[in-house]
Amino acid sequence: MVQAFKVLGWLEGLSFLTLLFIAMPIKYMAGNPAVVKAMGPIHGFLFIGYVLFANFLASELNWTWKMRIQAFFAAVLPFGTFWFERKYLDAKKA
Repeated sequence: MVQAFKVLGWLEGLSFLTLLFIAMPIKYMAGNPAVVKAMGPIHGFLFIGYVLFANFLASELNWTWKMRIQAFFAAVLPFGTFWFERKYLDAKKA
């Protein structure tokens, strides 16, 4: 389950970065909202999945409240999911 969460975290993180650093500049600099319209729902789906999976995994693995809150904040910060994985889910630490 941790491996699946790591994959979901990477996908969510990549979709967020794509939305922020590719789709939004194309929308506002080139006046083309098509990429945002395509990436927005994909990112939204992955974001909701990440938050729900984090909540489920937190219960299953008895995460501390600090770790739970950091997992949720990681979903809304650029590069956050990558940081969370490295800090808490790295194979050397698990």
